[in-house]
Amino acid sequence: MNGLLVIDKPSAMTSHDVVSQLRRATGESSIGHLGTLDPMATGVLPLLLGKYTRLSQFFGPLTKTYTGAIRFGFATDTYDADGVPTAPANDRWPTNDEVQAAAGRFRGEVEQTPPPFSAKKIDGKPAYKAARRGQTVVLKPVTLRIEEFVIDKVEGGYAEFTIRISSGGYVRSVAHDLGQALGCGAHLARLRRVAAGPFTLSQALTLEELRAQAAAGTLEQSLPHPRTLLPELPATTANLWMAGRLRNGNAVNLPEFSTAPLAKVFAGQRDLVAIVRRVAGTLFQPIVVLG
Repeated sequence: MNGLLVIDKPSAMTSHDVVSQLRRATGESSIGHLGTLDPMATGVLPLLLGKYTRLSQFFGPLTKTYTGAIRFGFATDTYDADGVPTAPANDRWPTNDEVQAAAGRFRGEVEQTPPPFSAKKIDGKPAYKAARRGQTVVLKPVTLRIEEFVIDKVEGGYAEFTIRISSGGYVRSVAHDLGQALGCGAHLARLRRVAAGPFTLSQALTLEELRAQAAAGTLEQSLPHPRTLLPELPATTANLWMAGRLRNGNAVNLPEFSTAPLAKVFAGQRDLVAIVRRVAGTLFQPIVVLG
């Protein structure tokens, strides 16, 4: 099975767990995701299947949109509800005005230090492995962009929020740092990804729906049409001669794409043959051949 599938990941599962479930349901062994979700988080997890895993390089970093809740009163070692409190609970909860004012510091271009329990590498190894051994983890701050951070409601020691954050950003760190700024400690209590780039919950299948459709042989109907993927790349339909040349790694002339750096070439409406790169004038060389 070749294509892209969006799964609504349940809580308490890793992204790798979802990949394993998808392999069992489809029988397809080659599956990769476009950005992981923490076990606690739910929501949009785009996955590439079969030959389409070769396309991951073209999707680039995806801005993510989340909804969730931050709990005030204490921080945790993982910066979320799965972690261990790092100090006794603080009975003082910030007011709505205080939270709204502090949230303004977390919009636009910001520096963020990733959580110690994260996949960021230290000497080539994920930081969480050292953190689980009780070792002190020191990660360098990274610059990222938070396009939107809206506090929707503050009540009972919790803040409901919506955030849109660039690839590589950690919402857990936003929650932790907001608690530090307010002087009361905080951690991420709940998180749901509602969009990853162009992929949204409206496209997503639950694992139950996935298994049911796979058993009924209708799963391919839930895959987005191949021509809708990578919409920034123009598409053309090859004749038999041109498709044969591309499958053998040979360059072809595409006069309709005189300025495009990259293009998608199909055989028929759905069969993606190759992603091609312009090498000179209207001459395009295949850089990924799918079949």
